[in-house]
Amino acid sequence: MFGLSYLDISVIALYVLIITYLAWRIKTQVSSSGDYFMGGRKGSKFMMIANALGAGTHTDQAIAVSGATYQIGLAGIWYQWVWLFATPFYWLIAPIYRRLRYITTGDFFEERYGSKLGAAYTIMGMLYFIINIGLILKGTATAIEAVTKGAISLEVIVLLLTVFFLFYGVFGGLSSALTINIIQGMFILVLSFLLIPFAISTAGGISEIKNNLPEHMFSFVAPEEVTLFFIIMIIINGLIGIVVQPHHMAVGGSGKSEYNCRMGWTYGNFTKRFATLGWAFVGVFAAALFPGLENENRELAFGTAVVNLLPSGLIGLMIAAMAAAVLAACHNFMVGGSALFTRNLYKKFIDKNLSENDELKVARIASTIIVIGGVTIALTIPSVVQGLKYMWMITAYFGIAFWMAIIWKKSNRYGVWASLVTTLLATFATGPYFSFGLGWSLEYQIAVYLPIGFITFIIFSLLTNEEPKEQLEKFYTLLHTPVGEEYKLKEKGIEILLEGQSEVN
Repeated sequence: MFGLSYLDISVIALYVLIITYLAWRIKTQVSSSGDYFMGGRKGSKFMMIANALGAGTHTDQAIAVSGATYQIGLAGIWYQWVWLFATPFYWLIAPIYRRLRYITTGDFFEERYGSKLGAAYTIMGMLYFIINIGLILKGTATAIEAVTKGAISLEVIVLLLTVFFLFYGVFGGLSSALTINIIQGMFILVLSFLLIPFAISTAGGISEIKNNLPEHMFSFVAPEEVTLFFIIMIIINGLIGIVVQPHHMAVGGSGKSEYNCRMGWTYGNFTKRFATLGWAFVGVFAAALFPGLENENRELAFGTAVVNLLPSGLIGLMIAAMAAAVLAACHNFMVGGSALFTRNLYKKFIDKNLSENDELKVARIASTIIVIGGVTIALTIPSVVQGLKYMWMITAYFGIAFWMAIIWKKSNRYGVWASLVTTLLATFATGPYFSFGLGWSLEYQIAVYLPIGFITFIIFSLLTNEEPKEQLEKFYTLLHTPVGEEYKLKEKGIEILLEGQSEVN
């Protein structure tokens, strides 16, 4: 049935029933927008680690990495290890999110630079979420279509996955993520390593795999596509842009304490870096066992390995693991996007007096609209890797403003606007997007637009007026007040957007 055995279908059905039941139970715990968007800041260390792993780990990443390593070797891992050297900085960045007590990263730009930049960031953030959801659905559906040997079409799989995670996420919000991602995390680890022993056994050992492949397939630097210069530039770009990925305000700031947030964001992502090794080796092993996929079809490598290596029952478990990764990530993106729309667009420009109950209703409607956009992307975008590159660029544009806001009080809105315009123009001028562009590849574009963006930001900030003193004092007082000492903020009359269950480290 549907290209699967009854045992596989039973495993998938059991997983769906368990997750649906848990999501329905957790619905009763969501009584406010703070619960929906930030889980009421109730996250324990373990919950935060599981949520960071779930939010940051998607099936499309496994598909993209295994597809890249299938073609160019272990160097393809850098499509996800782009943030490997940025991960230790998460220990320092997480308290920034938590101390500011904001609900969205749009709040950050609004409070620091003004409402118009908050709206500009919100548009970028919603676009980021829509593209990301689309890539996740596209990558996962591609793999499952290969597993079922085309018995279920990509379009049908996209719709089924969408209905599943929409039900799961719309009811529970971030509260469901903090609880259920503990289960999803285990499935994600299964997804990462289940294929490896079967691949080695089928090949007759590691030595046989090495004998069937050229030497560069086992190097972390490729002779083309992922060169050393490419790796260096995307690592730098990743460190700049990672701080404004719009779901990270919740992933890094929804814990009870600063320490919980540090532990969650840092170790959850280190777990993902480890899991990425599994995806990379699956692609390399698939290249030895199932050669012949062309460049445009390389993202079929993961699904090809699943259907040819796993026995009945474990194929169902792998599909459940893929669905787990979809739920964990798309759910976080859907909730994060709805928070941006509700707080930084709807309440700011449409209905400033929106009640708590109505805010929750608007958020759930916005979640659904964002998912519809994601489905549209999934059914139209040609390549997961190309989508990743677009997201790396747009986050770096705004990342410049985030870092400058933290380290330099003189930073102002004029510097941000100038930086955004020049980085965008530099990207268009150097890239292959228009006939007048130079046609440079991504690494050379980064080498141009990042320096230009920072230089322009500094020059325009120096030549124009600072942000209002009261606005700056509020921002930096929040930043310098540890979690658990909210009484100091209240004594100074500083508004806390969401205190939640704050706890001293």
